[in-house]
Amino acid sequence: MNDFINKNYTYALIGASANKEKYGYKVLENLLEAGFHVLPVNPKGGKILQQKVYKNIKDISTSIDVAIFVVPPQITQDVIKDVLLLGVQKVWLQPGSENNEVIDFCNNHGIKCYHSACIMLEQLKNVT
Repeated sequence: MNDFINKNYTYALIGASANKEKYGYKVLENLLEAGFHVLPVNPKGGKILQQKVYKNIKDISTSIDVAIFVVPPQITQDVIKDVLLLGVQKVWLQPGSENNEVIDFCNNHGIKCYHSACIMLEQLKNVT
């Protein structure tokens, strides 16, 4: 767990949302308030919580330590290939974003994958 949660890491949040009711907003807000460096990703771009939103994870020029997914599994399946191409070695699959194909893809390509747990709750327990 400590391998995934570290305030020195840079996180890409795939599925960031400007809609305060969605987990893509709640996760972003929670992590920013806790002092994490989070780069929101959403095809609409723009800004959320004063943060520049990248339209695609491939648009991020800085190194990403962990990609967090808060999207349906079929979108996770598409974007996980870009994660591999970018050399991101850790992904956090929020509940509802994972499926067996994504988990198998990560395992088969050497990507550490954490799933079946909410990062908002886990970061409270394991901050480094």
